[in-house]
Amino acid sequence: MLEAVIMFLIWLLVLGLVFWLVVWVLGLLGIPIPPRVVQIVGAIIFLILLLYFVQAVMGGHLPRIGRL
Repeated sequence: MLEAVIMFLIWLLVLGLVFWLVVWVLGLLGIPIPPRVVQIVGAIIFLILLLYFVQAVMGGHLPRIGRL
């Protein structure tokens, strides 16, 4: 279970970083993204990560970053 929680935390950091970088780069390119859209996409990512966390705690297997 500890391995699953650690993998979840890695997924959390990776997805959070990717989300932030996409929003930042689009802002630099001059493509405005409304704050409401950023909030909705962030909430969807959070819900997906919550499902992954529940699956990890209940004994399911998370996809490994090396096996993508």
